[in-house]
Amino acid sequence: MTPLASALHELLARGEPAVLVEVAALKGSAPREAGARMLVTARAIHGTIGGGRLEWEATLRARTLLEGNEPSALLEVPLGPEIGQCCGGFVSLRLRRADDALRAELEAIEQAEDEKLPLVLLFGAGHVGKALASALAPLPLRVRWIDGRAGEFPDPPIPGPEVVISERALAAVDAAPAGAAYLVLTHSHALDSMVCAAVLQRGDFAYLGLIGSRTKRARFERGFRDLGIPEDRIARLVCPIGGNRIKDKRPAVIAAMTAAELICALAAPAASGQTRRTGEAA
Repeated sequence: MTPLASALHELLARGEPAVLVEVAALKGSAPREAGARMLVTARAIHGTIGGGRLEWEATLRARTLLEGNEPSALLEVPLGPEIGQCCGGFVSLRLRRADDALRAELEAIEQAEDEKLPLVLLFGAGHVGKALASALAPLPLRVRWIDGRAGEFPDPPIPGPEVVISERALAAVDAAPAGAAYLVLTHSHALDSMVCAAVLQRGDFAYLGLIGSRTKRARFERGFRDLGIPEDRIARLVCPIGGNRIKDKRPAVIAAMTAAELICALAAPAASGQTRRTGEAA
């Protein structure tokens, strides 16, 4: 994700005034949740509070604040016929003129929010790995991208993912917190198998996706059974990744489908009690 604090730091460094707009409270249906934020300058918007007429009204008010001497303002917006929306909710927006103190506050908030994001370990920097890193970068995730081949990572780097150049893939699995998600797309089937086995043996993963065919899956499953891994854990392995409905093997398409699959799995309640079919994402 692209933090607003970084954008604000750049704006303040070049002396460009900005207003932070935040959803302070809401009732009923609304385009975004409380805490959603955007930065408004005289010429640009960074982030979003949901778009549409709500964001347009907020942008106008923020630019009015920029033109005057007000340090802050509160904008209360009913999301009904008055502004041409039918959400039916009510949103309170807090607007504050940006300064260094607000930047520091925003940095602390974003750091705390980032620490709560789900961790995704992406193994492999090949074509699909690169496409997945790009697809996952703007999502509310912490992505740790692991490969021992330094030259495979793009230059310039993809903003967002934490790049880890290491041959110790199993150590990365061991160090991951409970509830992490794993995407296994290395250059080696043997390494793929070892990483998947280590994740399955832990058993505390939110999602485990493996690139490959049904034939690859069947071969790996036999090896997992030989290791004594329980059938219910093996059934949670997602392979092929990205679903079976679209027969398109272009990296960008696989990445888009897999990113959607992963987000759905992470959004599912951990204790939903729903039964999954073999190879089906949560």
